[in-house]
This record gives sequence, structure tokens and C-alpha cells, in this order.
Amino acid sequence: MLKLNFEIEINAPVEKVWKVLWNDDTYRKWTSAFTEGSHADSDWKEGSRIHFLDGNGNGMYSEIAKKIPAKFMSFRHLGIIKDGKEQPEDEETKGWAGATENYTLKEKGKSTVLSIELDTSENYSGYMKNVFPKAMEIIKSLSEG
Repeated sequence: MLKLNFEIEINAPVEKVWKVLWNDDTYRKWTSAFTEGSHADSDWKEGSRIHFLDGNGNGMYSEIAKKIPAKFMSFRHLGIIKDGKEQPEDEETKGWAGATENYTLKEKGKSTVLSIELDTSENYSGYMKNVFPKAMEIIKSLSEG
């Protein structure tokens, strides 16, 4: 597992950036950088399951490991979803189950510094290094708009 780190300064208060990250409408916009139709299905409470899905009902299921509003959100990835159904753990899933994805927001004057740290496999590191900065630019644009 590789740990990747991304950071961007956004000229908006932390509360606004937090809303852009996790409100359904804006979440769908910034995660379109990963795949068109991306969305999340969750009650967004700490300890709850969350389904990260594409437009076809495929994706991954995770747990909201930690949530501190307007400061920190951590996801623990657990497995794959196919056709809207959580799949049993297989050999591929065992290789990354338990990987985390963390979002940290810090005030910097009137701006917000958004830091994202995630675990990924070698196979996906190039994709993540390419796509996460694009997603973060969308978050910045939505937050500053």
C-alpha cells in the first residue's frame, strides 16, 4: 500500500469547503473527475456504512471511521459493490481492505487548506495522482464561486 498526499489552499471558509465536499449536489460535481455519475449513498454519520458508486451501481463500500464537522472526515474502505450489491471479500479485496482516505480542513486566515491523504495500491497510484488534483481544483472552484 502506498500513501498519497494532496493539498490545496482554497479562498473560502472551512464551513463552505466542508459543505462542498459532502453535500450531494456538489459531491457529485467534484467526484465526476473520477467517473461520470459518481455519488455516495450514506447517512454521513460516524460509524455508518457509505457506498461510493458510479452511475451504474458499481463501486466500493466503506465505513465513516471518524467525522469532526468542518475539520476531518476519514473513510475506511472495506469492499467492492457490483450492480448495487456489496460483494464478499475476495483475494483482490484483501489486498486493500482497511485502506483509509482522510480529508483534513484547516483555517489559514480567511482561507482553508484542504489536505487529502489516502492509501492506494501500486496499480492505482498513477490514476490517483492524476485524478485527485483535478477533483481538488473542482472543489476549489465550487468553494470560491
